Amino acid sequence: MKIGHSGLAGLLALTAWTSVEAAAPGSIVLTPIGTFRTASAEIGSYDPDSRLLFTVGGAANQVNVLRLDRPWQIRPALTIDLAPYGGGVNSVATRDGIIAVAVEAVNRQAPGKVVFFDGAGRALSSVTVGAVPDMLTFTPDGSYLLVANEGEPLDYCAAGLANDPEGSVSVIDLRGGVGLLTQAAVRTAGFAAWNAGAPAGVRIFGPNASVAQDLEPEYIAVSPDSRTAWVTLQENNALAVVDIASATVTSLAALGTQDHSQPRNALDASDRDDAVRIVPRPVQGLYMPDTVAAYRAGGQDYLVLANEGDARDYECFGEETRVGDLDLDAAAFPAAATLQADEELGRLRTTTATGDMDDDGDNDAIFTFGSRSFSIRTAAGALVWDSGSDFELITAAALPGEFNSTNDENGSFDSRSDDKGPEPEGLTVGNFRGREYAFISLERVGGIMVYDVTDPRAPFFVQYVNGRDFGGDAEAGTAGDLAPEGVLYIPREQSPINRALLVVTHEVSGTVTVYSIKPRS
Repeated sequence: MKIGHSGLAGLLALTAWTSVEAAAPGSIVLTPIGTFRTASAEIGSYDPDSRLLFTVGGAANQVNVLRLDRPWQIRPALTIDLAPYGGGVNSVATRDGIIAVAVEAVNRQAPGKVVFFDGAGRALSSVTVGAVPDMLTFTPDGSYLLVANEGEPLDYCAAGLANDPEGSVSVIDLRGGVGLLTQAAVRTAGFAAWNAGAPAGVRIFGPNASVAQDLEPEYIAVSPDSRTAWVTLQENNALAVVDIASATVTSLAALGTQDHSQPRNALDASDRDDAVRIVPRPVQGLYMPDTVAAYRAGGQDYLVLANEGDARDYECFGEETRVGDLDLDAAAFPAAATLQADEELGRLRTTTATGDMDDDGDNDAIFTFGSRSFSIRTAAGALVWDSGSDFELITAAALPGEFNSTNDENGSFDSRSDDKGPEPEGLTVGNFRGREYAFISLERVGGIMVYDVTDPRAPFFVQYVNGRDFGGDAEAGTAGDLAPEGVLYIPREQSPINRALLVVTHEVSGTVTVYSIKPRS
């Protein structure tokens, strides 16, 4: 198929193991060099001193520790049991031989914990944080550990903190050392200051929920100077800025929508047309980013965001429906009957919480979850650049018979076109020989997109790699890498083999795959 924008036309070359490359001078090439299978591996963190990789994921309430000293021969080292500390482990981060683990309470609405271990799995200390602690990260200078406390509701059947705890960010002061850590080292950056009203465009829609309860921190990026943190509020389609020293949320920013009626943002919206049809549609994509990373360019901080999208679906309230079930405003959509056919927009997943712009009971606009893209924004949240329909165009060219497949079943061509498409979820940014690269995971069809983002206003595609075997059986574990989530860049100076690496952890297949990174020859 023809790829018509972003300089992609005529630049693609398909190799034997699903890799699509852009012939850009001075760019890089990823090559897989090792894989290891666990029960589930969603998030990974690497300790360069011990050359150990720490992974978490799935129902197992433990940290799996792998030896990465020979990445072509990954081996298990030990497991760390988290059952004594709570009901489930959500994330892990390492620095200077210290392992920090986020553990939610058995009652998920109760405060969770962060537990600290050494590399041998010995507990050093623990502190209490907010409800449903998820992603956590050390600041670059090692002075603080930040925790995104998502505070997801149990349901929406009753009001109150017992059902829907407040979202927050815990700021843990590590300057006194981890071994002597006490609860006094933990401060909470909360959102109560916005209970009187959030900025326009921030989605506040949970029934009976205050603003502080409704906001759900998802992921954190920290500035290179360790002073500022940016926090994605995925379901709210918003971004929070945190001053780390004072543990204060200083601002909230709505992220807006992507206009899919523009050719640059075209999408395939139907799983019932038996075809790849990436065309403009009268739909607004709620960016709803999951992962965020920060880097500096030209003396300014920029954010890179994976615009996955996520709907709320709880007992007593669920926002998700299909366009075919909406009552569309006749003036806004004069061809509604045609538009709502299954092979057009009828199957596209949309929301009942957003779209009735004049409160008259029908939908004046159609919104969908995620934008099927990644974005670059300023430190204040202003959009600088977006990849538009690149991901669907590139995967359609690379895998025309597997386009928009789901992540746990082969032979599922086009099955995700109605539901977030390739679904970009994880990402990281790494500096290789003076240039900045973004590595973005696609949760559904699989694989990693590589872009050069050195100039935040003019990024370009470099490579798409995918370790999935579409001839295998997902249930039998013979389909290769399925559902990439965590993406970890290891620079050459920290690598066990003196070569930059990318480590990708996969939720469905449980595989940990290591790619070597080298300049294009």
